[in-house]
Amino acid sequence: MFNTRQGWLQLVHTAQETAGDMTVQEEAPTADGAQVGDPLEVWIDQDLCTGDGICAQYAPEVFELDIDGLAYVKSGDDELLQSPGATTPVPLTLLNDVVDSAKECPGDCIHVRRVSDRVEVYGPDAE
Repeated sequence: MFNTRQGWLQLVHTAQETAGDMTVQEEAPTADGAQVGDPLEVWIDQDLCTGDGICAQYAPEVFELDIDGLAYVKSGDDELLQSPGATTPVPLTLLNDVVDSAKECPGDCIHVRRVSDRVEVYGPDAE
């Protein structure tokens, strides 16, 4: 959908502008204390990945299976990020798909955290 990280950031910025005088952050606090507008990032623990590909079905813009059969996150310009612990931003428009991926993952290997304090808000280590 978006070929660059800049495109993703522009979409999030546009979504915040269209929210009117209030930002998305101010409108919808979540149960875990994170705000909807807080920048989030996602990473996959390949040691726990079962290779089912559920994440790539839910959010193919963010996740992809590699030739080794494991899932990885992708950069904003669609590059597979294969270094251990590699993270990628979660676009606001794909947040529900990424969260569903984390919830449905049989390996419990998808971690979504706030960028600001690195607290996991969705995934196996979320409080």
